[in-house]
Amino acid sequence: MMNPFRPTAGATPPELIGREGTLDEFEYGLQIGSGAPGLLTIITGARGIGKTALLSAAQDKAVQQGWIVVSETATPGFIGRIGETMRLHLEELGKGPAGRRITAVGVAGFTVTTQLPPERQVDWRRLGNQLLSLLAEKKTGLLFTVDEIHSADRTELSQLAADVQHFIRDGLPIGLVFAGLPAAVSDLLNEGVATFLRRAERIDLHAAIISDVERSYASTFREAGISISDDLIQHAAKATGGYPFLIQLIGYQLWRQAEINNMALKEKNVLQAIDAATRRHETTVIEAALSTASDKDKDFLRAMAEDDGPVTAGDIGKRLNARSNVVANYRARLIAAGLIEAPAYGKVDFTIPGLREYLRKTNPRERH
Repeated sequence: MMNPFRPTAGATPPELIGREGTLDEFEYGLQIGSGAPGLLTIITGARGIGKTALLSAAQDKAVQQGWIVVSETATPGFIGRIGETMRLHLEELGKGPAGRRITAVGVAGFTVTTQLPPERQVDWRRLGNQLLSLLAEKKTGLLFTVDEIHSADRTELSQLAADVQHFIRDGLPIGLVFAGLPAAVSDLLNEGVATFLRRAERIDLHAAIISDVERSYASTFREAGISISDDLIQHAAKATGGYPFLIQLIGYQLWRQAEINNMALKEKNVLQAIDAATRRHETTVIEAALSTASDKDKDFLRAMAEDDGPVTAGDIGKRLNARSNVVANYRARLIAAGLIEAPAYGKVDFTIPGLREYLRKTNPRERH
């Protein structure tokens, strides 16, 4: 049996632990079609919490129901790429003019340029209307999924939101699922034409329950004939913090250890697996998340790391000898970056497991 764990960005894990029922409204929306609340869904959560995996699960459900899925990441020009994909689907379904060949996508992504005469060039919204009308005749629909909207150009997002709203008003079978960091999603919902997305279903992802991780590990390893004690399963599950990316990383390393140890996991193997997973987590998640943080941002984070849990803004200000307005500015910046969150009034905490420990061991803040 091959290693089932997939600790890679965008890969679908063997089990979405703790996510049972999360997509029920979306799945019901696929069945009843245009205007169903679940067909507008926004997935939010910290880095590595499983947003992309849940987005992939939504795509799979749509395909199973016969829907066409157009999946994009919100890098520059994504709305133009969506338009080109719609055009290809329209031609495959026999409704596009023969001989069309794409030559360029407009800078803003709002039009698709072809070699056809200008009067036959199809704008984005009309293209969507044609495809959706055809799919409606076939009793199916079209789903857009857009990942990492925190990286998106707001103009493109607003354009997409406006067009989707137009399609919904026309009773066309359209679905839209976004995924992004919480602060970015909140900003989007407060902007202009995108405010209609406030009516969308909101899925806020949090860490899985440790007992669910234990159950999943126990079932996965024992079905594969891997020997491991209940105590070691519990220890490995606690090390994940319920964080989906770490669940996959630690599971992957445990499986590797089992393969080189005659399908048996002893304490030494489990500790080695956790250590290897932690190092990978630090380089792929923590260091990447910190790469865009300024030195002042990192000073703020190191001041936070002196506490074992949520810390007040007042305490951070004292440690940094900074005024309250300065602390508030950095607090807002780091929340927007998805590095910290506000679990209670006046307090902040880290969103990424292991970030506190990483900061403590790498250039800790000097205390005065």
